[in-house]
Amino acid sequence: MLKKFFIIFGILGVFFLCVFGLIQNPHNDNKTVIQFASWGSKSEVDILKPLLKQFETENPDIKIDFMHIPQNYFQKIHLLFASNTAPDVIFINNHYLPVYANAGLLEPLQADSNFYKKALESLSWGNTLYAIPRDISNLVIFYNKDIFDENNVPYPKENWTFDEFLQTAKKLTREGVWGISFEEDALFYLPYLMSEGGGILADDLSRLVIYDEKSQKGLNFYADLRKKYHVAPLREESASATMAQMFLQGKLAMHLSGRWLVPKYREEADFDWDVVQFPKGDAGSVVPLDTSGWAISKSSKHKIEARKLVDFLASKESSQKFAQSGLIVPARRDVAESAYFLDNKMPLHSRVFLDVIETSKPTPVSVDYKEILDNLKGRFEKLFN
Repeated sequence: MLKKFFIIFGILGVFFLCVFGLIQNPHNDNKTVIQFASWGSKSEVDILKPLLKQFETENPDIKIDFMHIPQNYFQKIHLLFASNTAPDVIFINNHYLPVYANAGLLEPLQADSNFYKKALESLSWGNTLYAIPRDISNLVIFYNKDIFDENNVPYPKENWTFDEFLQTAKKLTREGVWGISFEEDALFYLPYLMSEGGGILADDLSRLVIYDEKSQKGLNFYADLRKKYHVAPLREESASATMAQMFLQGKLAMHLSGRWLVPKYREEADFDWDVVQFPKGDAGSVVPLDTSGWAISKSSKHKIEARKLVDFLASKESSQKFAQSGLIVPARRDVAESAYFLDNKMPLHSRVFLDVIETSKPTPVSVDYKEILDNLKGRFEKLFN
């Protein structure tokens, strides 16, 4: 009886293994499976999935296991690395790349000259490139032309100064409408610090410069926009609305933000709008430059296939598809300077996003940068409020 049980159990075991194998690889075609992890909104994923399908068609011996992680992305990537199950290809940004590169978890890479130098610099650690760039993230001033027209205020021009910016914000502020946005995340106060010659970390990452005189000058100017001049909404005045929502509602004349809002504003804004460079402080108009791109895990067992996928995603043709959406500033110069990016859709002055690259500065990021920002957030809450 016992012998019969083991025979039946063995047969069932083989059956389930076969079924499981068919589920994992229904055609049993011995394809190399590349696991690829990325965050991204629905609009981004809608661009990405057809590209991955195209790659599989062009590379019939490779199958992509797409791991979409829309929330808590880097927490989950941390866990995957800790459990030695990291994806072969990882979409990453310059804020988190130092953590993995410093720990020796990423494969060193090389890129050609088509990419903006600052984008490559942003995704490097110890003078070694660890990710091939997809996009450049910088900040500009979005402005509502209708509010300017209603108040007979001239549109902002290139090379305007902090004082001109402040005077413009004052003229545009009235009951229920503020001149400029205000957000407490470091990304949005860094331009004020950098344009005065300061920042959070020194360029060589050796020390904090946030408390230096130049940084404090920019920080206090930013805080005064809200507290002293009241040209930016207080926290309780914006309530639960985001700055993007307030801009769309006609409650903000100007909004400091990035290219990622262009598709939303194209679709939802019922007023005329455009973009202009951030104003000039003592050190000029300097905004932080951040970059996202594709990295390869050092532990990947399929590095050749993984590099094929990275090269495909970073190609001119793939970059054109991302650029057409209006969602990104392409990290490839040959796409950024083409009609795929510089089309006639709003904003009228899309080239501003490219001009800003020349005057921007890759954000100095250390391994413990997140902890530094968390600490500053608590300290500056009182200053901002």
